[in-house]
Amino acid sequence: MAALYKYISAVVLSLCGLLCPIAPLIAATTLFVVIDFITGILASRVVARREGQMWWFESRKAWRTVAKAGFVAVAIVMMWIIDHHLLQFMQLNLANLFAGFVCGVELWSFLENAATISRSPLFDWLGRWVKRRVTKEVDNE
Repeated sequence: MAALYKYISAVVLSLCGLLCPIAPLIAATTLFVVIDFITGILASRVVARREGQMWWFESRKAWRTVAKAGFVAVAIVMMWIIDHHLLQFMQLNLANLFAGFVCGVELWSFLENAATISRSPLFDWLGRWVKRRVTKEVDNE
């Protein structure tokens, strides 16, 4: 049994060593997802309070966020493997592009939540500005 543990440990540590270069990408996207989740909870609570309704935390939404963070991490790993082990001659940086896209979407959602929570015109304006920029960039491509 001790030999099995040694082999399992070796495989896990080898994978960790292989994926070490993308740890910052995974950490950054996970941080953005968590911040959006927390502000989303606060925004839903603020909206319920303003409308005089009861508010409660729904664990299924939390589990969806956990699943989303997991899928994002797996997608980053898969794209990094494509970048560095299959198509390294092309230098596509797919993992970086995907992580940037995820962080941009989460930032947009954060701005919407911040506008809902604070009712600040600044966050409304920032949300509209980000939407215009994203739409303009997508239309140019």
